[in-house]
Amino acid sequence: METRDANGGPSRVVAIVGRPNVGKSALFNRIARQRIAIVFDQPGVTRDRVAREVEANGRRFLLVDTGGLAFDRTPGSDDPFAAETRQQAAVAVADAAVCIVVVDARAGVTPLDEEVIQRVRASGVPCVIAANKCDRVEDDGKADEFLRFGLEVFPVSAEHGRGVAALVRNATGRMPPPSADESGAKPLRVVVVGRPNAGKSSYINRLLNAERVIVSDIAGTTRDVIDVPFTIGDGPSARHYVLVDTAGIKKHTQMSKTSVDNFSLFRSEKAIEEADVVLLVMESELGPTKQDMRIAGKILEANRACAILMNKWDVAHANGMKEADALNVVRGMMPFISFAPVVFCSAKSGYNIRRTVDAIDAVASSVRTKMPTGVLNRTLVEATRRTLAPMKNGRRLKVYYGLQVGTDPLTIRLFVNDPKLVTPAYQTYLEKAIRSRFGLEGAPLRIFLKARSRKDGAALGAEIAAAKRDVGGEAPRKVTGGGQVRAAAGRGRRGRA
Repeated sequence: METRDANGGPSRVVAIVGRPNVGKSALFNRIARQRIAIVFDQPGVTRDRVAREVEANGRRFLLVDTGGLAFDRTPGSDDPFAAETRQQAAVAVADAAVCIVVVDARAGVTPLDEEVIQRVRASGVPCVIAANKCDRVEDDGKADEFLRFGLEVFPVSAEHGRGVAALVRNATGRMPPPSADESGAKPLRVVVVGRPNAGKSSYINRLLNAERVIVSDIAGTTRDVIDVPFTIGDGPSARHYVLVDTAGIKKHTQMSKTSVDNFSLFRSEKAIEEADVVLLVMESELGPTKQDMRIAGKILEANRACAILMNKWDVAHANGMKEADALNVVRGMMPFISFAPVVFCSAKSGYNIRRTVDAIDAVASSVRTKMPTGVLNRTLVEATRRTLAPMKNGRRLKVYYGLQVGTDPLTIRLFVNDPKLVTPAYQTYLEKAIRSRFGLEGAPLRIFLKARSRKDGAALGAEIAAAKRDVGGEAPRKVTGGGQVRAAAGRGRRGRA
């Protein structure tokens, strides 16, 4: 499978680099206008490249935060990922159109600052210096010491926002002219989640056929939420994605007391909420663990589309496991998310990696499904004929009408005589009938119940017309006789479902 970067090439990348603990992540968050990168007063918190699509001064660009370029030479450092962190930062510089070198104005020029600036200048990438921690006007003079490098220096305060606007204007002004990709469609945001060491980062690297995120057997290697844009194909038919690697979601009893772990968990949960599609990565040999089920529950709570990747299938298959048997186990242990497709794959060998992209596309398509009102109501008619509606205290449930009122997540409103008569089992039955008719693979489906009597025909018709306009569905037509399901299904007579 051939993939390429979706960021439009280096013409759209602005990389933030510098020695450790000078405020790179704080500046990244300030420019991005939201807290994305983890900010903590400790060297080495940022390891991978953290990226986010940003728009400023009429330009869209990919803003990239990095770990310390010279981190392996930090005195007393014992970080096991020092070399990988430095490599990731170096790759970010190579990909960039503009580099912002962040320094600490209060500390003045240090040997590590000199090394970083020399490395960036040697790459040939245009760069400017952001002299951070100039919180007051009287601090701006401290930035003059960095003028000796022959680069433009901007006194800034990432914490308070001072001078950041001028810095961004200068950086975007150094970018090449806008490319066609800058006005293209929004890429599909695919968030990869799972327990620590399930193989999330390995999967992303295999899919991209490049070491874009750090991989290690050490649990907790990934700390930030990492955006990796990529594209499949070329021209108008090209498909654009942003893969989002996340920190492994641990049990609360396994969480350390550090703020970094807490921020990592928060970022991972926030990434789920912002996703177009969530990939839940699990280990094939272990099968669904209790923590996997908890993570699946978070996906359901966020009403996000989902596909399940059973990673490390090469190992499970070598031990005699069969996909059909493993699938039955997954479905049996996680019936609450049975709508999600399951793909058995191996990030190590590359087995079924292409199928994971097909699953992503199928799930994304399901979320955008428009269910014609007539077809939806014929489905409800058939369902209510097959299985009699429940009865409580001598009253039987009557389903008058069904209407799609939203996408992403798919939302259906059912008009019934009394919502209290609907049992969970019968609502699940109706949901399965709708899924069977329209597919909806991987897409969450919400069903809201609304009480209506047969005498409410006029009010019901107006509500249906408004809902159709909101969801962009069929043109509204008059509903008579209380808008019962049989009438909506076009059977030409009134009846009760």
